[in-house]
Amino acid sequence: MKRMIKSKKGISPILATLLLIVIAVAAVIVTYAWVITFTESTTSNAGALLKHENVRFDVDGSTEYVEIVVRNTGIGDAQVDTVYMGTSSSNLQTQSGVTYSPTSGIVAAGDTLTITVEHDWDDGTTYYFKITTEEGFELPFTKEA
Repeated sequence: MKRMIKSKKGISPILATLLLIVIAVAAVIVTYAWVITFTESTTSNAGALLKHENVRFDVDGSTEYVEIVVRNTGIGDAQVDTVYMGTSSSNLQTQSGVTYSPTSGIVAAGDTLTITVEHDWDDGTTYYFKITTEEGFELPFTKEA
C-alpha cells in the first residue's frame, strides 16, 4: 500500500477533470465560430431568390421573341447578367438581343423583371434557359414552345 502512495506517476483526478473541461470548452468555441461563419456566408449569398414565373413565345410582325417573367422572392436585389437559351442543356448560347423591363435589369426583392429575348423558335420544341446574375445566382429551367 505504501508503494502506491509514494508513486508519483500520472496526474491527479482534479487536474484530469480540469483538463477535460478545458478541451470541451475549446471544442465548443471552435464549433461556434465555424457555425457563425458558415451561416453568415450562406445568408449573404441567399439574398436574392429568383424563380421563373412565366415564359411566353410570341411573334411581333416578322420578329419572333421569347418573354420571360422572373420573380425575386428573396430579401435582396439581383442584377441579371446573362441570359442563355438553347435546344439542350449542353447547347446553351448567350443571347445578345435581350431587353429588360425595368431597363436596369435589376429585379428588386419581391418584384418581377420581364426579359425579352429576340430568338427564332419552333412550335413544339423544348427550349432550355439559364439566367445568371452578377451575384453568382443561376436560374435554369425549360419550357416547350
